Amino acid sequence: MAQTTAGVIDVHTWSTPNGWKIPIMLEECGLPYRVVPVNIGKGEQMAPDFLAISPNNKIPAIVDPDGPGGGPISVFESGAILQYLGRKTGCLYPTEERARVAVDEWLFWQVGGFGPMLGQAHHFRIYAKEKIPYAVDRYTEETKRLYGVLDRRLQGREYLAGDYSIADIATLTWAKFYDKQGVDLATYANVARWLESVLNRPAVQRGLAAV
Repeated sequence: MAQTTAGVIDVHTWSTPNGWKIPIMLEECGLPYRVVPVNIGKGEQMAPDFLAISPNNKIPAIVDPDGPGGGPISVFESGAILQYLGRKTGCLYPTEERARVAVDEWLFWQVGGFGPMLGQAHHFRIYAKEKIPYAVDRYTEETKRLYGVLDRRLQGREYLAGDYSIADIATLTWAKFYDKQGVDLATYANVARWLESVLNRPAVQRGLAAV
């Protein structure tokens, strides 16, 4: 396991929607951390040292020197890290079971659908060497469907699951790239209002700037 400074959480990450989630969470919770860049464009996520803390070779991953029982712990997968930090601090992750279930529902909605489908839209719309109309249409339309789900959820709500939570953090880092996903945010007024609100949070701005 990688070594980290006493009391300081090492965040192995890069400037991607998933990679920004954890610095934002740490800023919101006021925990000391150090960004350890993992340049995925250069394949650094395949290095053996990183594999030791992230078996799937994906960012982000953390090493917390003050884990359960006082010893270090590494955690990979952005959703698992957000839950871990929420439990560790009591920050942005409710302890009451009904409230926690609501947060978990929308967190898993993001990590299981909203992120992966938007990522495919990014890939086929922008990065693919060959433009494949079927793939572009498929993932753009699914992206729009998911924005519709998000918009309906935010009707009459300030945040996704009661108070501002890890579910909002997980979702906002993907939603901020709506223009790359072929989404007209004017069609989703509730998402537009929510996104402006969360992106204006000082901790969110610091977290985005940290990577």
